[in-house]
Amino acid sequence: MQELLVKGYANLIDVRSPGEFARESIPGAVNIPLFSDEERAKVGTAYKREGQPAAQWLGMQLVSPKMETLMQAIRQRAEDLGEPPTIFCWRGGMRSRAMATFATFSGLRVRRLQGGYRAYRQHVLETIEPYELRVPVYLLHGMTGVGKTELLRKLENRGYPVLDLERMAGHRGSVFGHIGKGKPANQKMFDARLFETLRKNQDAPFFIMEAESKRIGNAVLPSFLMDAKRQAVHIQLTASLEVRVQRVYEEYVVPFSWRPDFAEKVEQAYASIARRMPTEQAALLRSALAERDYRSAIASLLVHYYDPRYQNKQDEYVDRWEHLVDASDLEKAASEIEAIIEKSLPIR
Repeated sequence: MQELLVKGYANLIDVRSPGEFARESIPGAVNIPLFSDEERAKVGTAYKREGQPAAQWLGMQLVSPKMETLMQAIRQRAEDLGEPPTIFCWRGGMRSRAMATFATFSGLRVRRLQGGYRAYRQHVLETIEPYELRVPVYLLHGMTGVGKTELLRKLENRGYPVLDLERMAGHRGSVFGHIGKGKPANQKMFDARLFETLRKNQDAPFFIMEAESKRIGNAVLPSFLMDAKRQAVHIQLTASLEVRVQRVYEEYVVPFSWRPDFAEKVEQAYASIARRMPTEQAALLRSALAERDYRSAIASLLVHYYDPRYQNKQDEYVDRWEHLVDASDLEKAASEIEAIIEKSLPIR
């Protein structure tokens, strides 16, 4: 485990069932399951009703016909990445041991993660809960659609250390934030992604992140990030309503509107906030959604829902704006943020 945490392996294989892997795993791991979800349930039932020997015998019967396929998948993974894979299951027990034993008998070099995913999760918690961010944080503020997420990506591509919390959470942080994102990450996966980002950037002289609420989707931010927000260098981003509408349209509508359930998901999300909007504006918005006039709907949402709420949240920062950046042109805005950072904290 310590070697994994210090070195970090790119070649991790989670041998748990697909359902377990989907709920939580070590970021970067691939799933080569010893049992399917149905097979795992059968083995578990056999263990409860008949004991361990019966469960082991059933496991052998289920795995034997697909052993060659499993070994071929492990061998291919090793060849693709050029290093022996590290195999793990829930607690470093029977499943990873069985897979590693079969691999060794097949002439494949593999490692096993002692303690399995459970040990990894415990280490993540022991790291995250008392963590203190001892370097400066540059916090990007701005109304919905101003380009905060896009700027984080541009700055990350330029080599700057970024904490993209929405990406870690698999959610954009708004009532519409799940659309097109699939299932949001649970707390375990969010914590793991945050841990891995901090580990990979452990020597970073600062971080850049977006001003977020305490909760993003299913994930709750740890205390050290909330503390960092209060001590951050605050950068306010601005852009016209027209620009913001177009950016929201391109992010939320263009890539996903072809999906059969897109309109339904949008209307469901709207229904959850309709009562919080002025009656007249809510009716106009509902009409725009019914007519699939998404640009008008976005403009209405920004002006009558998101902007007032954002303004209320930003009142606590009204005397803290060290920097104001026009984000109409994202490339220029990224360069201006770079200049702000380099001026206040020279990069050597």
